[in-house]
Amino acid sequence: MNLHPVPAFPTLRPRRLRQSAALRRLVGETHLNAAQLVLPLFVRGGRKLRRPINAMPGVFQLSPDEMLREATRAQALGVPAVLLFGIPNRKDNQASGAYASNGIVQQAVRLLKRELPQLLVITDVCLCEYMAHGHCGIVQHGKAGARILNDPTLKLLARAAVSHAEAGADIVAPSDMMDGRVAAIRQALDRAGFSDTPIMSYAAKFASAYYGPFREAAESTPQFGDRRSYQMDAGNANEALREVALDLQEGADMVMVKPALAYLDILHRVKTTFGYPTAAYAVSAEYSMVKAAAARGWIDERAVTLESLLAMRRAGADIIITYAAADAAKWLGE
Repeated sequence: MNLHPVPAFPTLRPRRLRQSAALRRLVGETHLNAAQLVLPLFVRGGRKLRRPINAMPGVFQLSPDEMLREATRAQALGVPAVLLFGIPNRKDNQASGAYASNGIVQQAVRLLKRELPQLLVITDVCLCEYMAHGHCGIVQHGKAGARILNDPTLKLLARAAVSHAEAGADIVAPSDMMDGRVAAIRQALDRAGFSDTPIMSYAAKFASAYYGPFREAAESTPQFGDRRSYQMDAGNANEALREVALDLQEGADMVMVKPALAYLDILHRVKTTFGYPTAAYAVSAEYSMVKAAAARGWIDERAVTLESLLAMRRAGADIIITYAAADAAKWLGE
């Protein structure tokens, strides 16, 4: 950062520019608005279903009709996009629900694009919700234990991404952290005639304790082991830059850092190093901790939420995925 030299006279008073809300807005360096927000939604089969997620107050597993209602409200508040996670009725060891033409995400995409054509629909491309074992790839069991098979998994991820594009998804977002998945998805989309469908890659996704409440929401807790063999180690910043570089080389149009608040340094380095559109995912525990503290009267939910989201913008996020998107948009519009 190039800073101008400080003028050599003693009358500078930074507080002069803080004396009113209008003045503070006029000289503000970082701005947050609803157009930068994305609302994640969990969708499953049924009708008039709003199944509360205990660990995430105010968030639900939704049937398609209820999902449409939530998306309609968010769009009316100025939120331009949703991110869909599917919860199938049946799981297996090939994640067949992830790429079924009439899978739950595919149904949800078609409904949203028919009823809310201006809403951007982003689909999470992963296998964990659809696998009986809860991992993000095909598992091989051997004498040394279970291991995730990288390359066979790519074929399923690419197949899922194409099925989402066929349903009408505006953006596909691979979140699995398998090596080479962006290239596999880009090639499959191009072959299927979807060369204009962008990829938002979960490029720097860390193996984080902050995902805890999400496991309940997506019903994707691994049945054995953990995801540390494919998600990133929390201490590795340089590796995050290498991961982002690889995904961009393979054809990613946008990149993501996940989680957000505990990784603002990574977010800043990614944005300043590459300059590509960069998303931050304010993950489930970030949301739940604010909700829990606010329920006890320990913090001001609105103030803490907006300050946290502003911190992500200040660090470099162009796009913020947050479960508080609708609330934040409402507060920003007041």
